[in-house]
Amino acid sequence: MEFKTLYHWDDKIWELVSPIYHQAFAEKGAKPEKIIRNMFQKGICFLHLGIKNGKVVSMALTGKLKGIHALLIDYIAVHEDWQNHGYGLRMMNGIKDWALSSGTFDSLLIEVESEVTSENLARINFWKKCGFKLTDYIHHYIWVPEPYQAMYLKLQTDAEINGDGELLFKYIGQFHKVSYQGS
Repeated sequence: MEFKTLYHWDDKIWELVSPIYHQAFAEKGAKPEKIIRNMFQKGICFLHLGIKNGKVVSMALTGKLKGIHALLIDYIAVHEDWQNHGYGLRMMNGIKDWALSSGTFDSLLIEVESEVTSENLARINFWKKCGFKLTDYIHHYIWVPEPYQAMYLKLQTDAEINGDGELLFKYIGQFHKVSYQGS
């Protein structure tokens, strides 16, 4: 699988990626295109693509967190026709390699739904397979009903990130706030 990262908005690429994004997140709090464009204009996000035989099979939208050298995985998805074939893991390996080579990020962070359901447990297990550690703190947003937990992965042994879930959600919350400002 070829891995590609975009630093700027591209209408043609979004046309290829948006079906995967909407298939995975339309019912689960997908950010509107306008907000994602705004995030690119502010220089706070990246779009990652997994390409197989010239087709986009996976995507991820990641974000820069202010005050810490961690990359937030805001959204990641594999096209439904390519799921359960290792493309999610390949995508994560691409993101890890890219984050390390950027010289900017020493860790990765993601928020996962913490309600105990088979779907949520499967997601958490996927992230654990990728090397992420689950924090204990359960965060309740005021605008969504589902509770969340943070998971993190140190890419370098001296990374400043730790298991303080409450602190990690301060960084995540700030990212979301900046994403929506001015849009």
